[in-house]
Amino acid sequence: MRSEAKPNEGGPPPEWNTVPVYAYKGVSASGRTTRGSVSAETLRAARAKMRSDGVFLTEISESQISVVPDTGKKTRFSFNLVGRIPAMERALATRQLATLVGAGIPLVEALGAMVEQVEHPRLKSVLAQVRERVNEGASLAEALDQTGQFDQLYVSMVSAGEESGALELVLERVADYLEDQVRLQNRITSVLIYPAVMLAFAMIVVAALVTVVLPQITELLQSLDQPLPFYTRWIIGASEFARSWWWAMALALGAAALVVRQLVQTERGRMVYDRLRLSLPVVGRISRLISIARFTRTLSTLLAGGVPIVRALDIGRQVANNAVLAEAIDSARTSIVEGAPLAQPLRTSGQFPPLVTHMVAVGEQTGELEAMLGKVADTYDEQVETTVTRLTALLEPLLILLMVGIVLVIILATLMPLLQITSSIR
Repeated sequence: MRSEAKPNEGGPPPEWNTVPVYAYKGVSASGRTTRGSVSAETLRAARAKMRSDGVFLTEISESQISVVPDTGKKTRFSFNLVGRIPAMERALATRQLATLVGAGIPLVEALGAMVEQVEHPRLKSVLAQVRERVNEGASLAEALDQTGQFDQLYVSMVSAGEESGALELVLERVADYLEDQVRLQNRITSVLIYPAVMLAFAMIVVAALVTVVLPQITELLQSLDQPLPFYTRWIIGASEFARSWWWAMALALGAAALVVRQLVQTERGRMVYDRLRLSLPVVGRISRLISIARFTRTLSTLLAGGVPIVRALDIGRQVANNAVLAEAIDSARTSIVEGAPLAQPLRTSGQFPPLVTHMVAVGEQTGELEAMLGKVADTYDEQVETTVTRLTALLEPLLILLMVGIVLVIILATLMPLLQITSSIR
């Protein structure tokens, strides 16, 4: 379990003491060039530690990453670098670590080799810290957990692999899971890029018309001292309002977003938000498919890795990232503790499609629950990609028509009065 220290309002807890981390380059006893990171109280202590490991230092300097131990035996790492390690970087590192472990290389040496060959600076430093903790006697799962860079699915899988003696196989499964998630996310992102660009271009065009073109035409129309049609007056009024009160609209929009965000962070607000999201046409179906695909793939991966089903359900409900589905999963967890099969409470909740409940029931009857859950996840991933592709194919012409319609309305509203005045003069 991750050891959590309660933060105080004035900053980090007073019992935490920052231990510097030093990046070094040197030559090993065998004459081989080596580099990595080492944690120590002082630069002198870091030199002494590397000397005891048989490394002749050629360069050493303090890194921007620090280890934060508490007053107990366990430690917690705090990284000053912003953001998390990309999923693809973690997947590649996991695959490489599985290969090294499968080759019979001791874990500490495998981690040391990973530190040397990984290019991502944040991941390199994290692996260096993990190697230090494992070298001090901690398990790999504990060392990974204390970095704060690996989620509970990753840590639980590694822990199960260490306990069962199948660490190589578990690491490969985790790498497969991460690569599948990144692959699906990249496919969806690539499909959404064109509509997003079109929407941004439409907004820029409308903004240019409202702020640059319309004011000049408005001055011309008002100088003619002629009665204007009602739609022209509306367009001019909307333009003047947008130019005069754009800052108020931006503030109102930001305040509304902040209020919604705060409400969503509450338990009741999150439940209402997720229930509303699932009830929306098209978007609700996509959201449900994504959540169920995440849940079933996570559950399949954890069960295949030897994680108990109760623990796997706890992690799966978090990965689903939907309060409505999480409530149904909690109900299923309670039923399983009482001795009921998994398919029955999922079916009773009404939140999971018949395909899911039938596949789960067949998996429980045949003893192949992990494989059935994996098939459900594959099916829903394909459905998500297909649905998003069709939706974006429909959005592209709609966005073009919307942009053309807005521009056409503005042009007609400004040109019609000029044409009427011209015809009356003739």
